[in-house]
Amino acid sequence: MLFSPNLVLLQITDMKIQKSKSISAFGGMNFVFNFLDSHSIENHLENHLPTFANQSKYTWKDILYSLLSVYLCGGDCIEDLQTHLKNHFRQNPFIKIPSPDTVLRRLASLSKPCLKCKTKRGTVEHDYSINSQLEQLNISILKQLGVFDQNELTLDYDNTIIFNEKSDSRMTYKRNPGYQPGVCTINEQQILYIENRNGNSDAKSFQTETLTRIFEMLARNSIRKADHFRADAASYQYDVVKVLEQNVKNFYIGCRNSYIEKYFTTVKEWETIIDTDKNEIDVGEVFIKPFLKQAKDSKEEAKTYRLIVKRYKKEDGQVDIFTNDAYHYRAIITNNTDSSAVDIARFYNHRGNMERQFDILKNDFGWNYLSFSSLHKNTVFLYFTAICRNLYHAIIHFFSGRTSNIKSYFRVKAFLFKFIILPSKWVKHSRQTFLRIYGEIPDGIQ
Repeated sequence: MLFSPNLVLLQITDMKIQKSKSISAFGGMNFVFNFLDSHSIENHLENHLPTFANQSKYTWKDILYSLLSVYLCGGDCIEDLQTHLKNHFRQNPFIKIPSPDTVLRRLASLSKPCLKCKTKRGTVEHDYSINSQLEQLNISILKQLGVFDQNELTLDYDNTIIFNEKSDSRMTYKRNPGYQPGVCTINEQQILYIENRNGNSDAKSFQTETLTRIFEMLARNSIRKADHFRADAASYQYDVVKVLEQNVKNFYIGCRNSYIEKYFTTVKEWETIIDTDKNEIDVGEVFIKPFLKQAKDSKEEAKTYRLIVKRYKKEDGQVDIFTNDAYHYRAIITNNTDSSAVDIARFYNHRGNMERQFDILKNDFGWNYLSFSSLHKNTVFLYFTAICRNLYHAIIHFFSGRTSNIKSYFRVKAFLFKFIILPSKWVKHSRQTFLRIYGEIPDGIQ
């Protein structure tokens, strides 16, 4: 049978359409709001953020829930509230959707002036932005979610580049302007601390001060000493190691080969393992005394640490002039003397989850679309979206335990299609308000 355009057109025009302006496409958000209300998130916001005037139409709960709704409903930036989402949340008992300007104005009011400083021998001015008020809010919410109740606490610290062309952004080492915030995560999933830096500030500069602020924050909040701390080669510094010795039980720091390659040939025994990419890697260990000069200058005795060395064969078979073999080498310095070298090497490899967290923050929670034109205001944005990410971690784990339709590893896009998109309408009946769902409610969700 030949295709008939007229027949198709006739079928379309015969469709019966019934309009209803009050139906929302994102009915799943009502279950999310209910979950957050059950954890008293609003109380934490009121306790740690400035009080609004009595005549104010919106609360901090409305600001946070609106921002969270942008990302869980598939938006990219705060302007999506007005463009796409506001009509879907009219007459919603959980939230009043403010305008994007209101959200931005409220967030900007929380900003603090930047710190400006220079390194001891440098001439370049560095801009740092910290926000103790939002640090406390984030810690309070993490406590409410039970993050610090786990058997072991593992901290990871790293810096990431957020490329942008804001009015105050500076050139990064990647030769594009942007910011380079330092981020500390806890147990590989939640964001613990954020310190925004301009693009010209490398990860190594002032890291001792940054880590000191993190540990002082934990101590102020009566949080026990972390069991493990992992970081890359930017943390391979004498002062950083001294801070870590005082504040964590075990630390694991990547090393630059130029500092420790002389020890590679002293490793006598190697154990071969298979990594996550199914490649063979040799793991060995040796005890060393690094930072001899720095210890001498400080009139302190140099300490002995354990150097975990990993090596894998070069694809081209080129022999290295220093090691006299055809291997790539990587090393980790640690004060952990209890675990095996292989266990430490595997444990340190989990630090790669930091890159996954940065990917989630940038692509799922708006870090690629900064809302302000200045560093200190964008620090507020980074913290609020990080809190949204922390809440999402709790949300996805809660609902994945209630229904087989959702998995705990789902990114926001999968959660949106599987759960959030659920046509619904709030109706009043017998002086009560009910949520009417047009479709199937996932098993276990009531």
